[in-house]
Order: sequence, then C-alpha cells, then structure tokens
Amino acid sequence: MLEQTVQIVSNERDTDSYFRLVLRAPQIAPLIQPGQFAHVRILPLKDALLRRPFSIFQVAGDTFSILYKNVGKGTDALSRMRTGEELSVIAPLGHGFTVPQAGGETPLLVAGGYGMAAMFLLAQRSPQKGIVFVGGRRRVDILCEKEFAALGWEVRATTEDGSHGEKGLVTQPLFSEIQISKFKIQNYKLFACGPTPMLKAIGKIAEDFNLPCELSMDEHMCCGVGTCLACVIPVKAGDSWEYQRTCTEGPVFDARQILWEIPK
Repeated sequence: MLEQTVQIVSNERDTDSYFRLVLRAPQIAPLIQPGQFAHVRILPLKDALLRRPFSIFQVAGDTFSILYKNVGKGTDALSRMRTGEELSVIAPLGHGFTVPQAGGETPLLVAGGYGMAAMFLLAQRSPQKGIVFVGGRRRVDILCEKEFAALGWEVRATTEDGSHGEKGLVTQPLFSEIQISKFKIQNYKLFACGPTPMLKAIGKIAEDFNLPCELSMDEHMCCGVGTCLACVIPVKAGDSWEYQRTCTEGPVFDARQILWEIPK
C-alpha cells in the first residue's frame, strides 16, 4: 500500500445520487487487485479525523476510479470537488477476490447497489465469463449494466419496486439459476458484495448447494490498516473461532469461514 496525494481527473454524477470519481495515481494504479479498496481523506473537510473507505471500481493506465453514493457530510463534500483538486489516499488496501481461471468454475457475481463497484475489476480480469446479478431498491440503484455487458457478461437485474428487471430481491434469480443448474453439467463459484443481510443470504445459498463462495464484507472501517480493530468479524479457526479484521484479512472472505453469530 502507498499513501499519496492524488489529483482528481473527473468527478461526475452517474445516476441520481451516485458519482464516478477518477483519480490519477500512477504509482498506486498498477498495484490494484480486484476487491481491494482505497482509504480517502477529503482534504476540504478540515474537521474530519477519519478517512473513508471506497471499493476500487476501475483501473485504466495511471488512473483508478471509485463509484460512490452521496449519503452524508463526507460524500457530499466529495461530490462537490472538481477536476484538478487533490485527495489524500492510502491504497490499495485489503485482501481481494480470487480471479477465476480459464476453463474453471463459472463465476456468478452478485451485487447490491454500489456493491457493483467491487465487482467490475473482477469481471474485467476474469478470462472465464459468467453471470452478474445486480439488485437495488429502484431503477436508479442499478449500476454499470452496460459496462458488464460490454465485457461479455450476462447481466440480470432485480429491483424491489419492480421498476427495472425482475421484481424482488437479487437472491431470487440467483437461487433459480443454481437450482436449474443441478440438472446441467455446471460448476459455479459465487462472488458477492453488498449489504450484510444480502451477503448472509448468499452465504446460505452457497452452503445449501455446496458451492465455493467469496464475500466482500461491508463493515465500518476507521483506520483501514488493521490498527483500531473496529471492523472485526468472527470467523472459524480450527475447532474454535477468532476475530479477523475486514480491512486487512478481508474485506473478502471465504463464506465457509464466516460466523454470522458468535457461539455462546
């Protein structure tokens, strides 16, 4: 990882309250692996002590980009920044996804909202194409469909209000696809990023069908480098369990290792 002051190339609205931020970082960009994140200090926020973590969305040449949603004081300030302004960034951070191999398991990517941001680089670098399942509450929460389709991936969208794609939760078409695959010669591996309830449901599907699965855990991070221990989750450790940090041992974990409830 590197800590650097980087320059904004562009910062444009994507849909509704979502933005795409492109940063020029020639030393950081070549190091980035799918599923890693950047810890960003928004310099105009003089009173902000903590950085904010963002999944790394795309890498192109000496730049990398972040897909984010304007949800509070920090991201609102970020959305107002313009080309040429600077940010302090620590990146790349965390343990990312395992890139699928050619001729191996067919990858099924599952994302909720801007969880899509953590998935694009994985899809782009995977020689084995598969299906992307993306879900959101409304049409405006469905992101990056064209980009994934341009990579040769099939995209299946769901919205809770039925305004785009299939109505319901993103786990429904995922379950249907896996259920049908039982009657085919098909080996799947699941990759997911999104809200914790969605990840828990996907982990259960993977367990029920005995499928490998990697989950990018969405925990609140303060330091981003493993010092503060604010982002720990319980995981299996032999016959017992332990806490691991989502910012260093994660954010991506093997779903089989995650304990959704701490044993009594």
